Amino acid sequence: MSQPTQHQLVRIGTGSDSLSKSQKEFNRLTQKIEETTAELKQLREASDYIYQRLQANYQPFVDQYIQLRVNLVRLFDRAYEHDDITRAEQKKLADLIRTIASDLIFQYDVDSLEPIYAKYKTSDSDEPDQQLATWTGERSDDSGYDSDSVVAEEAAEDERQRQRASKPKSEKRLAREAKKKADEQNTTKAVRTLYMDLVKAFHPDREPDEAEKVRKTEIMHRVIAAYEKSDLLALFRLQLEFERIDQAHLESLAESQLNYYNKILRQQAQELDDELAGLQKQLARMTGKSKFTAGSLVGFDISLNSDIGQLKRDTKQLKNDLKALADLGVLKQWLKSYR
Repeated sequence: MSQPTQHQLVRIGTGSDSLSKSQKEFNRLTQKIEETTAELKQLREASDYIYQRLQANYQPFVDQYIQLRVNLVRLFDRAYEHDDITRAEQKKLADLIRTIASDLIFQYDVDSLEPIYAKYKTSDSDEPDQQLATWTGERSDDSGYDSDSVVAEEAAEDERQRQRASKPKSEKRLAREAKKKADEQNTTKAVRTLYMDLVKAFHPDREPDEAEKVRKTEIMHRVIAAYEKSDLLALFRLQLEFERIDQAHLESLAESQLNYYNKILRQQAQELDDELAGLQKQLARMTGKSKFTAGSLVGFDISLNSDIGQLKRDTKQLKNDLKALADLGVLKQWLKSYR
């Protein structure tokens, strides 16, 4: 009886002393791919969990806190226009409005505050002005887009490429290109050979038995998915699982064939490494950690619970502040302590 695909190990031999260099490389690469794939699976699950927790348990409190800060800006804006507010108090209110509104606009995309922010901008606030122009779709003169230097550089690069293309190719270069093309064809053929063998064995179209037809259809979905991703290891697993090849077949692979397989496996291993690194960076950004691994989840939960608790306290305090500062007398008294 065949084993489930996820437990099917693809290795040549059990010992290492009698294995050739290519066979050892094959084993090393298949093991690396297995390990990286398992780590990717863990990180994808962690990513889903983190995203769900952030959206369900954290983001609602962030949104509430942001809205309260928006309300605070609008409160200060209304107070600024009040007849009882002095010039000194207006200056302080304008400074508060610029500071809070700038953060909300550029950090949290609260575009509704842009008119208020523009109203209180001072002539020396050039940097926020440039940021605001960017967010509203405008371009400053020094943005670099469509500038003469960029156009000139692109034209020069086009000319260099044209000249390189027009140069006669040397015999060595032609030989290298021919070898590269042959290698690519052989590696593609190596994957396609495994794929076509599985297609011939499990294509369901001519299967008369309905139950067997369903089984073959499910197998073909897996075969096609592996082939479309050029997943050589998955195709080997399927070959072993459904006994199209056996251990003896793996151990009798010719060196030339192994070299092509190893080339595909190296590329597959590199692609998985790149995907893993990208996911780790994404999770690091999401969690605020310099590096994230599957083992970081416990620390994430503790940190998130602490952040949620602090956010709740800050929200409660801001609600109280808004209620108190709605009284003009309290606001004027509070402004005395603002520097």
